[in-house]
Amino acid sequence: MIEIGTPGQAREIEVPTQRALPATLPVLPLRDSVTFPETLVPLAVGQERSMALVNDVLGGDRMIALVASRKPELETPGPDDLYEIGVAGVVARMLKVPDGTLRILVQATQRIRVSGWDRDEPYLVAQVEEAPDTGGQETPELLALMRNVQGTFSNIVEEVPYLPEELHIAIANLDDPGALSHLIASALRIRTEEKQALLEEREVARRLRRLSEILARELEVVALGSKIQSQVQSELDRTQREYFLRQQLKAIQDELGEGDEMAAEAEELREQLDALQLPEDVRTQVDRELARLERIPPASAEHGVIRGYLEWIAALPWSAKTDDNLDLAHAREVLDADHYDIEQVKDRILEFLAVLKLKPDARGSILCLVGPPGVGKTSLGKSIAKALGRRFERISVGGVRDEAEIRGHRRTYIGAMPGVIVRALRDAGSRNPLFMIDEIDKMGSDFRGDPASAMLEVLDPEQNSSFRDHYLDLPFDLSDVMFVTTANTLDTIPGPLRDRMETIQLAGYTEEEKLEIARRYLVPRQIERNGLRRAQIAFSDAALRTIISDYTREAGVRGLERELGTVCRKIARQVAEGRLTRKVTISAPKVRELLGKRRVFREMRRRTAEPGVATGLAWTPVGGDVLFVEATAMGGSGKLTITGQLGDVMRESAQAALSWVRSHPPEGIDDAWFAEHDVHVHVPAGAIPKDGPSAGITIATAIVSQLTRRPVRADVAMTGEITLTGQVLPIGGLKEKSLAAQRSGIRVVIAPALNEQDVDEIPEHLRRDLDFHFVSRIEQVLELALAARAARSRSDGRAPAGLAAG
Repeated sequence: MIEIGTPGQAREIEVPTQRALPATLPVLPLRDSVTFPETLVPLAVGQERSMALVNDVLGGDRMIALVASRKPELETPGPDDLYEIGVAGVVARMLKVPDGTLRILVQATQRIRVSGWDRDEPYLVAQVEEAPDTGGQETPELLALMRNVQGTFSNIVEEVPYLPEELHIAIANLDDPGALSHLIASALRIRTEEKQALLEEREVARRLRRLSEILARELEVVALGSKIQSQVQSELDRTQREYFLRQQLKAIQDELGEGDEMAAEAEELREQLDALQLPEDVRTQVDRELARLERIPPASAEHGVIRGYLEWIAALPWSAKTDDNLDLAHAREVLDADHYDIEQVKDRILEFLAVLKLKPDARGSILCLVGPPGVGKTSLGKSIAKALGRRFERISVGGVRDEAEIRGHRRTYIGAMPGVIVRALRDAGSRNPLFMIDEIDKMGSDFRGDPASAMLEVLDPEQNSSFRDHYLDLPFDLSDVMFVTTANTLDTIPGPLRDRMETIQLAGYTEEEKLEIARRYLVPRQIERNGLRRAQIAFSDAALRTIISDYTREAGVRGLERELGTVCRKIARQVAEGRLTRKVTISAPKVRELLGKRRVFREMRRRTAEPGVATGLAWTPVGGDVLFVEATAMGGSGKLTITGQLGDVMRESAQAALSWVRSHPPEGIDDAWFAEHDVHVHVPAGAIPKDGPSAGITIATAIVSQLTRRPVRADVAMTGEITLTGQVLPIGGLKEKSLAAQRSGIRVVIAPALNEQDVDEIPEHLRRDLDFHFVSRIEQVLELALAARAARSRSDGRAPAGLAAG
């Protein structure tokens, strides 16, 4: 039956469902759909030529061809844009809708193939021929394919909501394999290309096999979709449950009055942040985090993370500053009162204050105080802060290997917190404190990053104006912070970091300086720390000198203060027990009574009494020191043995020294002697690594002393690098080495001529105590260092007997 007219004016016409296929049929192109034989298809017709086609066929045999378009994006596809295989069908019902379009119901009959085209106006008309199925005879394989397809499709119908339950019944009752494949293919929501391929497959068994593959894939997709839907539904149920529980909790808290407390806490935090003069970009981030904090329930873990983050921002001194005291006379007073000598450092600090006074917005350089332990580097930083009137914060980076210690951890980590720089700013409560970064030469690096590289941004005046901590992830201006760093040696500080700092060397103290420091600072401090009064104890100069020379051997005064503390504690015990009721003056004998036997010995004369031992001067990270070089000779084959845990450079110096001696042999020594004797060079204290070229002339002197049997003078020490031609090259650390010579009782120091200009760095009183000889050739060294020839000794393999003649 067909219904023609408007919904209110429709009439039914008898339409036969079986028709013979004519030679030509009008073609209705299909977009994004494929129609299969023996199916009933509803279609919407809106184009003018398609509406004209429907109206014309309704007046005739009502047969049309339904062919899918290869290009669904085309509004009016032409003959070349359509597939060759389609279906013939009969328009069984037509309905006009108010918007002017048509709705038709087409009963598809059989598969057709387009063999040619008659015309394309006013609509497409094609020459068609029937394309029936092949191989539809019932076989075991075909029956198995049918059952597999039916079973798989039934499982899909049970899982997919868009397939009606009646379809499951219809499929189960179909015995025709061709009709079964057509019905299932038309019901599936698969790609148009796949549907067209199924339509074009005329062999029934192959079509069922391909359809079986598609159904297996679709069943897998449906199962996965069901799993995802189940997970989503479970999560949704949990979220809804949490929501209802939180609403109930909120109601309970409101009844108990706890909700007001949480609101008051958030409001208090907002007031603290509003009171800060935050930069614009920081203010934007704060407002964003505050909005998140108010939306997130207090019981959520994220609520605590955001609150902690905002509390850190509120605790930082974004605008708080202290006023600098730029009175240079006052600064000089403070520095002199706290530290004795170190004029170079004091002058540099006063220069910094002078520039800051003339140009308040000037960016000062980073000071790096380099020197041995105990010379007052850290306490000097406190004095600078005191002179400026700034807050002082000490940051120790010795042994730090994690970059996050400097920059902080990101908030994604549990227990994250800012780095040491931001924590020190919070503790200082000012944006212009003085940061004393201790032990900067002892930072390391490993898989967690390189903290020295992170320190580059902190100490660079051109970069630290926008320092960004990983935890805060906000720029903070560090340009107002004054940085003072300390180190024992520069060698372990990376070059880029060292380049950003102005180095000031602090050498060790002489005995006279230690005596003065003990009088002014150490003795009063230890008397106070141990609960004594000036009226109960006093130290004589002889006692202080005894402690300095007999109980300490150091470049600084840390050990000296420790020994003074020991003496004060022993006197404090006597006072507390009532055994001491009057003032006691500590003398040299009293020191030995309280501290025990002497612990430091000057062994120059004993160690150098034998030929073959020379005294050298060395530089170490903890100050200067003396070292003894021993040489001996024995029967052998001309080998050189070097022991004492020496580095490559020092071993090369020993080889160069021996080469010079062989090329300039003492009287009575020839190449035959060297070929028959081995030379052994040893530097005692073998557990301590040693390296450097400055022991070259010492090794050469020791070898010549052994060969000539002339001992080295006990009051002579030397330092300098030797070349194969006998030249003496300059060295470093002359001041530290001179201090070590004084501590060891040396009176004559031999040094390279090119180091004569370094004498100005040595204190005047030390220059008076030491006799400096500056040389350019090894022959001058030997002339100054070797004593007169010893008496004749027997030939013992170390040197020929003739060399010992006096």
